[in-house]
Amino acid sequence: MSSTPEDNLRSLSLDYLNLLINGQAFSDVTFSVEGRLVHAHRCILAARSHFFRKFFCGPDSPRSSPQQLDPTGSRMGPVGGVSSPRGSGSVIPVNSVGYEVFLLMLQFLYSGQVSIVPQKHEPRPNCGERGCWHTHCTSAVDLALDTLSAARSFGVEQLALLTQKQLAIMVEKASIEDVMRVLIASRKQDMQQLWTTCSHLVAKSGLPPEILAKHLPIDVVAKIEELRLKSNLARRSLMPHHHHHDLGSAAELEDQKIRRMRRALDSSDVELVKLMVMGEGLNLDESIALHYAVENCSREVVKALLELGAADVNYPAGPAGKTPLHIAAEMVSPDMVAVLLDHHADPNVRTLDGITPLDILRTLTSDFLFKGAVPGINHIEPNKLRLCLELVQSAAMVISREEGSANIDPSSTTIYPPNVSDDHTSSTSSGGNIGNNVNIDSRMVYLNLGAATNNSQNRHNGCDPSSMYHHSHDY
Repeated sequence: MSSTPEDNLRSLSLDYLNLLINGQAFSDVTFSVEGRLVHAHRCILAARSHFFRKFFCGPDSPRSSPQQLDPTGSRMGPVGGVSSPRGSGSVIPVNSVGYEVFLLMLQFLYSGQVSIVPQKHEPRPNCGERGCWHTHCTSAVDLALDTLSAARSFGVEQLALLTQKQLAIMVEKASIEDVMRVLIASRKQDMQQLWTTCSHLVAKSGLPPEILAKHLPIDVVAKIEELRLKSNLARRSLMPHHHHHDLGSAAELEDQKIRRMRRALDSSDVELVKLMVMGEGLNLDESIALHYAVENCSREVVKALLELGAADVNYPAGPAGKTPLHIAAEMVSPDMVAVLLDHHADPNVRTLDGITPLDILRTLTSDFLFKGAVPGINHIEPNKLRLCLELVQSAAMVISREEGSANIDPSSTTIYPPNVSDDHTSSTSSGGNIGNNVNIDSRMVYLNLGAATNNSQNRHNGCDPSSMYHHSHDY
């Protein structure tokens, strides 16, 4: 089987990369970076980088006395007392870049390819989000910016261009603070394409100049304002009627705000949302921010959004008039249900069709118990379903108690048919205590949902799913 030119290049790339991976094999130069030794090969580095060629072959090359590797051009004097194993030459300290970035740069020099994005889900500095994929978080932006700086300093222009493209992808979803950091770096590194991308994103952000001035130099803020002015003039020239322009422009600005708000929530950047509320008059209810966060973000993001105090936790949205708690109930998410109830979500609020979050969970539970599946949901965890039901039932009972409803019909708080044993019925009636009724109901939910996992097998064996209710006499 003949190999293609692409296969040959890939094989060559891997062969050279293996030289770097194998450490001291045939190595003739050693670097010390953050206290760790990196073994490399002068001929490869010199062939791939003008900086290394000059460093190793110039009049001040460190063959006789070790020098500190300084990409700024101000090479320091000899470093005495540092040596590496025989045959590897002297150890050259590298203090200008970190170990991770230096290794990324060497990987590119050896193989012509490298992934600048951190490993997904690994713990990273400046990223506290568990399970983060590090595609556009602050830690990913930090690594890319450090790699860009190192590539330009060491004269590895191909790596600099590759990093520039990666940053252009990152900033589309990054927080606005990270976009502004990339904007400053792109100007410092004279990377016009990246500057254009970032400056337009900042201009579209809608952040007022006084807030931009806290993050950007004054001359950059002036350029951003100039871009905004040109953009507004361009829109006006395309609109034949001024009145239509005003309507279209307002709608477009609102759409931009909502898109930017959602990007911020996706990045767990609630502080930016707060800035938008305070500085741009963003209405969290009209933009359905809380509904979006419940459906797409983590519990921490929803909690932080609620703590801003700018969103109505019971705001009805969409054609059905669902609240965030309706959505959390449909998702069967105990975390979301709990955090919403902690912030006074109403379990009795109704949609336009008269459905409450409690109704949703009762229906889901009934479907799961009697049908063994829930329409529209491929997989449902019984533990989560019963926990959601207990949380919402308890909250509804607390509200009823606060409203002075001392006598509540037990049948109004249960989804089960009246086939429970007489002993169970007598225990609820003799207690005369509302809290006891709730506890009994919750225990029935636990038991029935736990048994429901065997529904399919019972049906195959000719058993009636409703027969599992007879186990409730144990409680």
